[in-house]
Amino acid sequence: MQNPAPHPDSTPSQGDSPEARSGTRLSTLGLLAAVAMIGLPVAFGFDDTDFLEDLPPANDGAFEGSSLDEVKANGFIPEDDLGGGNYDVPTGGPPSPLFGAGSFEQQMLRFEEFGTDPLPGQFTAGAPFPSPTSLTSGPDGAELDSFLAQEIYPQPTRLSNDIDHNPWQPEIEEFVGRPLVTPPAEGRPPGEGWAHQRYDEFPPEVYGVTAQTGSRVNGGLRDPEQLHGYALGEFAPGGLYHNTTGLPGFDATTEGIEIRFHPDMPVQDPEALWTFDGTLPPKLLMARYGHEIVFRHYNGLPIDPSANRGFGLHTITTHEHNGHNPAESDGYTNAFFFPGQFYDYGWPMILAGHDSVNTDASDPRAGGPDGQGGIRQIPGDYRETMSTHWFHDHMLSFTAQNVYKGNAAMMNYYSALDRGNEGLDDGVNLRFPSGTELDWGNRDYDVNLVIASKAWDLTGQLWFNVFNLDGFVGDRLLTNWQYHPYLDVRARKYRFRILNGDVSRYLQIALVKVVEGSGGQMAGAPGSGESYDRVPFYLIADDGNVMEHALLFDGTNGTMDSMLPLQSIGERFDIIVDFSQFQPGDKLRFVNLTEHKTGKRPEDMVPLREVLNGEYEAVNEGDEWTDGDPAVGQFLELRVQPYDGVDLSMDPAEYTPGNKQMIPVPRPSQEELDNALHRTFEFGRSSGTDSAPWTIKTDGGAGLFMDPRRLSAAPTLGPEGLGALEIWHIENGGGGWSHPVHVHFEEGIILSRGGEAPPIWERYARKDMYRVGNKAGDVDDLEIAIRFREFAGTYMEHC
Repeated sequence: MQNPAPHPDSTPSQGDSPEARSGTRLSTLGLLAAVAMIGLPVAFGFDDTDFLEDLPPANDGAFEGSSLDEVKANGFIPEDDLGGGNYDVPTGGPPSPLFGAGSFEQQMLRFEEFGTDPLPGQFTAGAPFPSPTSLTSGPDGAELDSFLAQEIYPQPTRLSNDIDHNPWQPEIEEFVGRPLVTPPAEGRPPGEGWAHQRYDEFPPEVYGVTAQTGSRVNGGLRDPEQLHGYALGEFAPGGLYHNTTGLPGFDATTEGIEIRFHPDMPVQDPEALWTFDGTLPPKLLMARYGHEIVFRHYNGLPIDPSANRGFGLHTITTHEHNGHNPAESDGYTNAFFFPGQFYDYGWPMILAGHDSVNTDASDPRAGGPDGQGGIRQIPGDYRETMSTHWFHDHMLSFTAQNVYKGNAAMMNYYSALDRGNEGLDDGVNLRFPSGTELDWGNRDYDVNLVIASKAWDLTGQLWFNVFNLDGFVGDRLLTNWQYHPYLDVRARKYRFRILNGDVSRYLQIALVKVVEGSGGQMAGAPGSGESYDRVPFYLIADDGNVMEHALLFDGTNGTMDSMLPLQSIGERFDIIVDFSQFQPGDKLRFVNLTEHKTGKRPEDMVPLREVLNGEYEAVNEGDEWTDGDPAVGQFLELRVQPYDGVDLSMDPAEYTPGNKQMIPVPRPSQEELDNALHRTFEFGRSSGTDSAPWTIKTDGGAGLFMDPRRLSAAPTLGPEGLGALEIWHIENGGGGWSHPVHVHFEEGIILSRGGEAPPIWERYARKDMYRVGNKAGDVDDLEIAIRFREFAGTYMEHC
């Protein structure tokens, strides 16, 4: 239960994690290692990997004192009893009971800000990270809150902190039955190979601290950290969001919020659900370009890895998806850390192209809010500005289980272009719907949504089938961890940042207005007394990136009619909805139209009319679902309230194709395209095994299962290769799968889909998620343009 010394054959330039550490997929896990030292060209990867067969599994150390079988044994349904139904959703399990809960009965939780603070001038020791209350639990909640409220200590350092020891050493020694030899406090591997790159150039300015731990009651720890302070805008008294739950006793506080999917459902057990801080609401990190962050993540999970209700692993690693960050802070899948330890992630908050574009920081479009009404200008390419991110666990072979279990948060980037202040009209700020009370980061009319399907057992506890190797999909669709909530909105424009936070389920989301009676464009279900009208909206961002043009989704110009494109795991869509066209009292609903029968791939989109009129409806037979996918349907209601303010946000119609640009796509020149290095990655399962089913073939090589000790490709970062264009061919190897492929560290541009021009919403976007597949309109091959800059080390490409 400690970080071993680096393997003697490892070198700083390869950025290898120390020997075998402790690990399912966000579908498949494969590996791209982009390996180089800045300024030094590196040869292409090697093919001789026979030596890997003689090594223990790379995650072997994570199970000490237990075993993989024990980690899987505590599930709700024994493996022999797992069966199927006509619609095997969730795969192998019975329908999740609702305990009498109905749709649109609870107010949706807004995300809770972690908050960041300036690094102190002097670092003073406080209470140590509190010990667990037992080997099968985390720290006491009150003690943990008291600890997290302290100033950061020990001081963040360039090299990993292997001087201080893991404060949980006595408890760990009791569990594993052996003494630990100087177990370090920090889980980052020691030595230069995992030192923070360019630390003197990008020293941390602000910090945030959290702990991953089991479900508990929110103690109000983060109340003082909210930028709005529950005193400004819609978060002030009388505002829509001053009361966090809509229930008495929750004005200006999250203290007392339990983790339930619905007030009528049971409280989640600490072994079933692991979140940041161990609490709800889901968490949000507010970040600014030019303000470097150290994010200290403590592991407060049980020392006994089998204390997990049969899924999830107590070792974690945090990937900031898709930050332009150095490899040691990227959440590499084998750079995991243990209970009792922390890991300091250094996120420099720079623009890609920092070393080669706008090097004198003279472009006012490149920068972030300074907090005083101005911009802190920075080097780099303003066209690489990012906005809507998330971060999540990336533990080797346990990514899907840990993310499903709650290890996911969102992160908003604020920039010169995307200030989070709609009233600042300086010719640079795009003035997206947000609010005006704060210099930056107003969230009055800027709403984060994480949508994911979940399943729970007959006692109401979160459940995951670890024996399913075809991708687990839940049967209940949750928004911000709540079953079918509602949200009050003003009659004005809103921005919604929509994250598909699932691990296997694709989404396709439509927006409709509820019409009383039968006068709407589409009929409702018999006896409902409702019909529906389509609601147009604008797409303004695809993944974490604001697009070149805003696209009106109303069925014109190649867009769909009131519905978003297919959204794969990890994809984000930012949309603007104008509620001023509706009357107070009107209700709108988001509807999911993508059907799953297994987690391998989405089926075809279910027609919106069939979902709304009840023609398509899953039937709960008690022990199985029949006739449909129960996560297809309405899942979030928006209730329009009066607005007597002035909407100062931009008009997206002014930025449609042929009009003004938001953020231009940095398209490569024809010369760059002609001279680009080409690579091919084929994702498949057919060449895998039962223990390692998902593989990637690199440039026609053998289909190999992910091993973090294998190097697959090495872009050159030397002077002649800095930012050089590469063209990647991402291919589906078949087997009936769709693959949501994620490339770490850099955004790319989709050049073609199946040899044809990409759809209009991808033509105007940079991407970090790339869908390939043979269902729901996806093609089996993509061609993308990508370039690597600024940082070296080990990164991944995976499904």
